[in-house]
Amino acid sequence: MVSLSVLNAAGSEVGKVDVDVDVLCPVINKQLLHDAVVMYQANLRQGSHRTKSRAEVAGSTKKMYRQKGTGNARAGSRRSGVRRGGGHIFARRPRDYSYRLPRKALQLAAKMAFVSRVQDGQLLVVDALDFDSPKTSKMAGVLKALGVAGRTVGVVSADYDLNLYRSVRNIEGVTLQPAADLNAYTLLRPSCLVFTKSALDSMLARCSGKVS
Repeated sequence: MVSLSVLNAAGSEVGKVDVDVDVLCPVINKQLLHDAVVMYQANLRQGSHRTKSRAEVAGSTKKMYRQKGTGNARAGSRRSGVRRGGGHIFARRPRDYSYRLPRKALQLAAKMAFVSRVQDGQLLVVDALDFDSPKTSKMAGVLKALGVAGRTVGVVSADYDLNLYRSVRNIEGVTLQPAADLNAYTLLRPSCLVFTKSALDSMLARCSGKVS
């Protein structure tokens, strides 16, 4: 059982919440976490790389010099891949790097990533992040009060909040996601996580299997 402090926007403790990590995920499988993160990173690759083969680079196809009698190694096209300015021998072509692990494996990886953040003390809980209008300076003040200013921070809300998103988007290294969109990669990528209390409740329900 891990007890997390619930903080307000000023950084003062206003409550406690207990997370039973042994029930949620008794074992952390590092290999599964690695596989899940590599999959998400591969799926982000654009895959639009392309290089020219010897058939595509500019240059004459004329034989450079006669076959015998020059003392040089025999040579044909100036566009050969072994020569400067020639084409790539194994030219790269656009490709799709995406693939998919089993759904249950990804769900378990997300649960393991969440529990590992709780155990390592890299997850903070705030009672609420309510903004009547977008205010970057106010959000920056909250992060400073929580002691995470200047770090890469993943802010997690219960639902999509437009004012909160607009308050976060101009702060370098800070991202915002609803709890329902979290996966192993987004949980492990930032150096710390800031959950709202409602987002934490949603994540705990998801990890315990009470929601789909």
